[in-house]
Amino acid sequence: GVAIFGTTPFGVRCVSVLAGLGTVLAVMVLARRLGGNGAALWASLIAACLPFAGAGFVVATPDAPLLLTTALTLVAVDRALEAPARSRDALTWWVISGACLGASFASKYTSVLLPLGVLIAFLISRPLRERLATPGPYVAVAVALVIFAPVLAWNAHHGWISFTFQLHHGLGAPTGHTVQHELELLGGQLALASPVLFVLMAIAVARTLRDAPADETPRGERRYLLAVVAAVMFLFFVGSALDKRVEANWPAIAYVPATVLLALVADRGRWRVWTSAGCVLGAIMVAVIYVHALVPILPFPSGKDPIGQAYGWTSLAASVDTAQSEIQPSAGVNTWVAGDRYQDAAELAFHLPEHPTVFSLNLNSRQNQYALWPGFTRAARPGDNLVVVLTPPEGGEGGRSPVVEALIPHFESVRRGSLVALGRGDDVRSRRRVWMFEGWRGSWPATAISH
Repeated sequence: GVAIFGTTPFGVRCVSVLAGLGTVLAVMVLARRLGGNGAALWASLIAACLPFAGAGFVVATPDAPLLLTTALTLVAVDRALEAPARSRDALTWWVISGACLGASFASKYTSVLLPLGVLIAFLISRPLRERLATPGPYVAVAVALVIFAPVLAWNAHHGWISFTFQLHHGLGAPTGHTVQHELELLGGQLALASPVLFVLMAIAVARTLRDAPADETPRGERRYLLAVVAAVMFLFFVGSALDKRVEANWPAIAYVPATVLLALVADRGRWRVWTSAGCVLGAIMVAVIYVHALVPILPFPSGKDPIGQAYGWTSLAASVDTAQSEIQPSAGVNTWVAGDRYQDAAELAFHLPEHPTVFSLNLNSRQNQYALWPGFTRAARPGDNLVVVLTPPEGGEGGRSPVVEALIPHFESVRRGSLVALGRGDDVRSRRRVWMFEGWRGSWPATAISH
């Protein structure tokens, strides 16, 4: 995206938007295959009116390629199930499904729930179980693993660090209260899918699980597979919420098959009335989100507006640029830029002129990808300078943070720079202080600051 449109917000987000478009088209294709043109139309309407799709695809996150590749995988699996079990057509579509699944693995690790759901559907459905006696599913898994192999190889050379992190992040030691976690999960889904559409999709999945086994037609088997996949995906996060907080967007993968199942019944009797109402409510929610992005209209508590986190970074980058210019340049001496949080480092690298290398020191924050990349101590030379952006300490913005105290012994001098508010208008989400460290002595804090 940025190669074509430049390092701009549109350049960053355009591929995510295209992935969203592809997801909707794939969902329409799947609905049309199982329910005809009417179902395809309903699928497009439902998908467009889901807040997480209508507004979420504007944000560049791994969820965009995850949902696209999930939808494409399900389309390919559906084509494979429609073809004769041991035919060349079936094998071809299994290969395609494996390629899409491998891309899904490379998008986000929660995609492992997709083949798990398919396997469970195969095991509990007699007609589907017969497919396990054919080479197609195993070829698909092999193709997916080949595509995913670079990620596996990288992890093998780094102590399986990203797998360990994600397992701890989602399935680590229990924290907080179970009831609160489950209520937060439910509230997040009501916001991301809209209350009416969320309930309707849940009912559509449940009824398909109940009724589809009695429908021994090929379409009945394929609908049943979608229902099992949706249920496995969502119930996994319900179970995870028993121990730890689940982010609202994590179960979004389940809405791909659930949208199709709702579209298949949306034109029947009361389903039509309620689905129409759900689409209207969802469309209003999407419209409000877009309006709020332009003009704040929602009554978020001070500092809690999620859209506000996109504001203030240009001003912070300007302050950092000014701080760099205030340091007297010397021959052969470089002035580097860093934050202590990966979010700050990434925003500065994007908004600073010429998009320079920006480090995340990770002295008082959790470890992240920046810890695996060359840091300041590998790039800099003794005598170099460092401009650091830090969150002011609690209890006073004039004090020095623990990071400043840790860095002072390793530089000849330190100066306090400007204080910048991050947020939209009067809604300040947080503040950052700019610090200027001059004359690096070549040493560094031995360990990260303990919490």
